[in-house]
Amino acid sequence: MSFRLRVVGLLVVVAVVAAALSTWMTWRQATSQVAEMATSDMAEVDRIADSLKQYAFSHGTWDGVGSRVLRLSEDTGQRIRLTVGEESVIADSDALTGRKPRDFSSRPVAIIDPVPQLVPYDSAMARRIERTAEHIATYRAHLLRVQCLTRKGRELLAMPNKYGMPVLRTTTYVADGCGTPRIPPASAADHKATAACAAAPRDKLNDCLQLAFRESVEKGSPQRAEIYLGVGNPPLPRLSVAPVAGLAASVAVVVALAAILLTRTVLRPVRTLTAATSSLGQGDLGRRVPVEGRDEIARLGRAFNRMAGSIQAGEERQRRLTGDVAHELRTPLANIRGYVEAFQDGYLEPTPELLASLHEEVMLQQRIVDDLQDLALAEAGALTYHFSAVDLGELLETCRVAHRARAEEAGVRLEVSVGARSVAVCADPYRLRQAVGNLVSNAVRATPPGGAVTLELAEDGERALVRVRDTGAGIPQEHLPHLFDRFWRGDASRGRRTGGSGLGLSIVRQIVRDHGGWVDVTSTVGAGTTFTVTLESL
Repeated sequence: MSFRLRVVGLLVVVAVVAAALSTWMTWRQATSQVAEMATSDMAEVDRIADSLKQYAFSHGTWDGVGSRVLRLSEDTGQRIRLTVGEESVIADSDALTGRKPRDFSSRPVAIIDPVPQLVPYDSAMARRIERTAEHIATYRAHLLRVQCLTRKGRELLAMPNKYGMPVLRTTTYVADGCGTPRIPPASAADHKATAACAAAPRDKLNDCLQLAFRESVEKGSPQRAEIYLGVGNPPLPRLSVAPVAGLAASVAVVVALAAILLTRTVLRPVRTLTAATSSLGQGDLGRRVPVEGRDEIARLGRAFNRMAGSIQAGEERQRRLTGDVAHELRTPLANIRGYVEAFQDGYLEPTPELLASLHEEVMLQQRIVDDLQDLALAEAGALTYHFSAVDLGELLETCRVAHRARAEEAGVRLEVSVGARSVAVCADPYRLRQAVGNLVSNAVRATPPGGAVTLELAEDGERALVRVRDTGAGIPQEHLPHLFDRFWRGDASRGRRTGGSGLGLSIVRQIVRDHGGWVDVTSTVGAGTTFTVTLESL
């Protein structure tokens, strides 16, 4: 099983056990409290609060609210106490029924604010400010009328209009001395109260106008009230310390045991990895870690082993390269040194022929150094390329002209075979010509006098194929996998005789790879060899 799944599973078990124990203990301790608090059902609270708020909204005063409180108390079976502040009692159902007031709960269950909540309207700021001033005057006049009607014993019902302002639903009142409904103009004080909101940010305008409205009408409006339900303040059930402490201790023990198990499971392979990493850093490239299972720790161990193997292989390649370079340079440099010392001691005369031979040997070493530099840059991704559209037919013709003199000197025919249709690729013309030129140089060296080297251009779907075919002695099949290795030669003496560096094919492979292509080789002993470069055509 995955290490992650094991950890998650363990933590889930701990969480489930702890939650189950906590739930069980809490249920036992809180059962009685839940039963006592069931009478404060939220639906009843909302019903009582809505009814009392509607009364204050419609009547503009708390006067006469006792009948509404008494009716609600009878309907719900609750003792209802309505107060303004902590001491000023508006109505108490116990007092209204002639019952001796019982101890009441000190925790209000609802707060009633009967002042209308204005609904945002009009998009223009100036219009909204002006309309709020009008609402102040309208609401003040409404309060005077409904308070008068309430004192005369009228049962009123008001509903909010689209602006949130109360509007009486009853319209059949006769002349009763309370004035006639009308909309008075806003006073200068009303306009002044709302004008201050002109400086408020747009997103705070509604809050500012609501505050200005409240402060302007607060004096004549019914006050904010609090509702108390129930009797007394029954003490809340208290959890016993001993069971809770026992539960905490049990959870702590379970978590500690899980942590110990997890530590033993995880740290053992981690310690092994740490020791192996330390040994690897000290030069022990053959160090590996034992790996078992398929979890994340096992995958980490396999990744470490692959990394160590890669480092070891790279170190071995570096040593082989150093040895190959030293081997390639040691003998020719020793020869050059011998001739120079012979010149200095007077044993040999520096004839033009001898100096030309030494110059040729120096140029060979120079080519080796240049090829090593190109190969190092290419493998490091630092070789500079300038890509453009390249006509492969023209490139092969250019290579033929460049190597024609060397081919004629070796008695080898150098031919180009292209189709009627031009084929273009996106490439660096200099680097691609360098790669094809290396293949042509190798083919000319491998072909005996009277033979031929052919440069062919073909297409395979959306790919362009460049083939360099020779009629030389061919290469044994067991040597083909090593052709592109640095300094590898099937015949160790051939490079000395022909002047090859042993790096040309490695450079060809890297340049072709950098162009998004690949190079293949086929050969038949006694018949010749063909190198094929495959590139994406335009």
